[in-house]
Amino acid sequence: MSQQRLKIEVARAALKHVEDGMLLGVGTGSTVNAFIDELGASGIRLEGAVSSSDATTEKLKAIGVDVLDLNRTGDLALYIDGADEFDAHRRLIKGGGGALTREKIIAGASKRFICIVDESKRVNILGEFPLPVEVIPMARSLVARKLTGLGGQPELREDFTTDNGNLILDVRNLDLVDPVSMETKINQIPGVVTCGLFAHRPADVVLMATESGIETI
Repeated sequence: MSQQRLKIEVARAALKHVEDGMLLGVGTGSTVNAFIDELGASGIRLEGAVSSSDATTEKLKAIGVDVLDLNRTGDLALYIDGADEFDAHRRLIKGGGGALTREKIIAGASKRFICIVDESKRVNILGEFPLPVEVIPMARSLVARKLTGLGGQPELREDFTTDNGNLILDVRNLDLVDPVSMETKINQIPGVVTCGLFAHRPADVVLMATESGIETI
């Protein structure tokens, strides 16, 4: 089964958790794009959605979903998003698409966070995927030095600006055996908006598409 087919299957599995009239948080990425396509074909009518990126906003509007401001909605019933990696404790690395800050905000505002992935995203220890860190532009060099001091090898994501107007440093070789502690350390660096570790607020459920079906973790 192709990776795209796995994404479609897990998107359909996630739809079983979505109800008519729900306020839904929606993430960013190729698996989420498959979810939005399936949502559009499902006939489910949402009260509205809060989007984590401009790209997702466009796709939601294209299927007739009202995109709402989180400041007006209050807490959300459910957040659906993908991940670049996840471990056995449902802790994640996110931000390959650059939307990590808004994704983390929506996850924090949601009662349930369901992460949808294919089996290629499962790891024993986080960190094979470079950790994205969103940085205020004037602090880029300072943050890079601090990340190097933590053992990482930061690299500026070339020709990329987040929807918030910031830069991303992709960091390799960090020791993420204790991702909760590392998330705290990175987020305390002046100039960091947030990092792509979702360890303090992991997913509540991971739906993982495999060749033999959907596994719920």
